[in-house]
Amino acid sequence: MFDMDGEALSLRSYLLELRKRGRLVTVKTPVSTKFEVAALEKALDHSKAIQVTAPKDGAFPIVANLLISRADFAEALHKDVKQFEAFFQSSVNRASGPLVVEKGSFQEVSKGASLEDLPIVHHFGKDAGAYVTSSLVIARNRETGTQNVSFHRLLKVDDRRLAVRMVEGRHLHRAFTLAKENGEDLPVAIVIGVHPAVEMAAAFQAPYGYDELTLANALLDGGLETVEVEGGLTVPAHSEIVLTGTIRRNETVREHMVEMLGNYDASREQPVVEVNNVYHRKGAIYRDILPGGREHRMLMSYPVEIKLNKAVRDVVPTTRRVILTDGGCNWLHAVIQMQKKFEGEPKNAIVAAFAAHPSLKMATVVDEDIDPTDPISVEYAVATRFQASRGLVIVQGAKGSSLDPSADQEGLITDKMGIDATRTLKKPKEKFEIAEIPNYQETVDRFLGGREK
Repeated sequence: MFDMDGEALSLRSYLLELRKRGRLVTVKTPVSTKFEVAALEKALDHSKAIQVTAPKDGAFPIVANLLISRADFAEALHKDVKQFEAFFQSSVNRASGPLVVEKGSFQEVSKGASLEDLPIVHHFGKDAGAYVTSSLVIARNRETGTQNVSFHRLLKVDDRRLAVRMVEGRHLHRAFTLAKENGEDLPVAIVIGVHPAVEMAAAFQAPYGYDELTLANALLDGGLETVEVEGGLTVPAHSEIVLTGTIRRNETVREHMVEMLGNYDASREQPVVEVNNVYHRKGAIYRDILPGGREHRMLMSYPVEIKLNKAVRDVVPTTRRVILTDGGCNWLHAVIQMQKKFEGEPKNAIVAAFAAHPSLKMATVVDEDIDPTDPISVEYAVATRFQASRGLVIVQGAKGSSLDPSADQEGLITDKMGIDATRTLKKPKEKFEIAEIPNYQETVDRFLGGREK
């Protein structure tokens, strides 16, 4: 499938859209991949995408900050936020296999096993080294026969080897463990630079045995094309860069870097990927994601947030919106907006949220007149509508996030807190009414906007 400019649906077609919207900043002067690229990404973290056309290391331009807001996700699929969330949820259930074609754009150039052309970025001062952070690792699970596609950070060890961080028990780690138990290395394809729909699908916490490329195909209305590579794996045909190789069953390297919460992850021995071939498009574009930055958090959290909305709404149908908050790193804290009908509903919503997203540490429930995206509005609700003796929920020793440095990170144990900051139904609603000035916006526009300003 192609966009209106004749470019296949890809990273390149999306970059064309960003330029048209004036959301892409291009830096043409030489920039070092050691800390300087990361500094520019951080400076534009909440505002613009960035393209560095002349990195001092590597042969390809670098792009980052492509998906830093909910609106970016929606606009990438030509929808508004409300339409996108409904479309994403429905796409999970109507996923179908993408078209397999003979040859992909990434096969225009083959470079053997060398990683030297990749402008791999060293982001933070205490990272173990330079990391590929936008990498989608594709592997086949011998237990299900299906592919798994997921994000994994990759430390550059040398020009042929990368150390891959796999969270224990998750799908890639399970595929690797099964291969290792059978005395085999695990064949993988590593994809860098794809259409945002493919990244959204890879970030989705899919059920075991679900091929995320089928979700990507649904998000693109059946427009995803794939190509088979070594190991019998299929990858998006219009990827910028594809590496093929194996995760070695008996070789590890110690690695650590900044994680989603913005602090350094624990140092661990992780398996090594031995790269056999590097393929790329002519004039390839290298994709980077700033660890702990807005884009990292949104890719991790927004698909979870969509799932969380459905889960809480299934328990309390009058739920209006569930937001994973910026202050909670878009992962540990949520605000639930509802139109309360019964006193116990906020606590039911809190329990449903904790069950649907085990990493969640705090959930605050507010009324429909409180903006869940505005921390001042939420704190106002806590200040004026919350009483700890009746509205505080504490859960001790629950399963939590491995990322939270205040928790038992090895045992995944944390304490959780729920706050019912809704109006009590035992008092008249008017007692909590937020005062308004009649015709406020019209008056402001008339006297302070346009010609009368």
